[in-house]
Amino acid sequence: MIIGVPREIKKGEYRVGMIPPGAEALVEAGHKVYVQKTAGMGSGFADEEYVKAGAEITDSIEGVYDRAEMIVKVKEPLEQEYELLREDQILFTYLHLAAAKGLTLALLKRRVIGVAYETVQLPNGTLPLLTPMSEIAGRFAVQIGAYLLQKESGGSGVLLGGVPGVQPGKVVILGGGVVGANAAKMAIGLGARVTILDVNLDRLRYLDDIFHNRLITLMSNRQNIEQQVTEADLVIGAVLIPGAKAPHLVTSDMVKKMKEGAVIVDVAVDQGGCVETIRPTYHDSPTYVIDGVCHYGVVNIPGGVARTSAFALTNATFPYVLKLANLGFMKAVKEDEPLRKGVNVYKGRLVYRAVADALDLEYSPFKH
Repeated sequence: MIIGVPREIKKGEYRVGMIPPGAEALVEAGHKVYVQKTAGMGSGFADEEYVKAGAEITDSIEGVYDRAEMIVKVKEPLEQEYELLREDQILFTYLHLAAAKGLTLALLKRRVIGVAYETVQLPNGTLPLLTPMSEIAGRFAVQIGAYLLQKESGGSGVLLGGVPGVQPGKVVILGGGVVGANAAKMAIGLGARVTILDVNLDRLRYLDDIFHNRLITLMSNRQNIEQQVTEADLVIGAVLIPGAKAPHLVTSDMVKKMKEGAVIVDVAVDQGGCVETIRPTYHDSPTYVIDGVCHYGVVNIPGGVARTSAFALTNATFPYVLKLANLGFMKAVKEDEPLRKGVNVYKGRLVYRAVADALDLEYSPFKH
């Protein structure tokens, strides 16, 4: 199979869809790999490393899309890439279609095979290709939140860990999944007071157990959310419904009641966000203020630590890339149920129900 790795063009995106060792393994397996010039530079990989791995460098993005049977990248295609996509071409990347109707319609029109990293799902419900980026985003959310709380950053001037004789800051985390657990780990490590809310009691019991009572667990409901958010110094949105749009758990009225100089970091922003007042931002201008509350809505948080993210992402995605290349699309998804759940669009049909429901589009079951 011919695999193409284009340079990411989303603003502030420095990750790359495949690192040189992955390209080398594909070439050794008999496949052809085309990498766009400087695609890996943002993650610290020179073109020469890809050439040494056996890949070929193309000068243009068109050179990648024109040749490739499968496109492997990090973020969803932008509008200027839509016309580059070809019928029957496999697109393997993060898609987040439930919050992107224009992109969904474009993929349907181009009749591509869109496999979304974020909906590949194991039998136990975990999302193996989302997990490494969720781990990074959860940890980064606390790191950036602590920085934004500094007075010079526009925050309230609270040190999350406090000092002896001074109460530490309060961190409220909405969602106890991978993002939430990693955010809790970082916040507890800094010495903050941490409360995590989730709708799953078993998950709350698990978090209570692994953190040895160093955080407070609460059932996620409107009353608890409002009370906790209005007391928080830092709120982290970590809600995920696989493939679906995130629900607005924090309303604009709740934001108005928050402390002056408090900070919101909504990791769920690429799925529409779980805070009503959040909107997408980018690394070069990541924040804005509403009702005295600093909002951080960067849609590709792991892109800010691209080197770490590129390794972590490829570690997770490469086995699936290799399977698709070795077996071809249809045989691969027949043999691998988690990979089959990643298929969102297939040759003009929308085959992922949560996306269809979110966008009010026709759903067509995937037949393999």
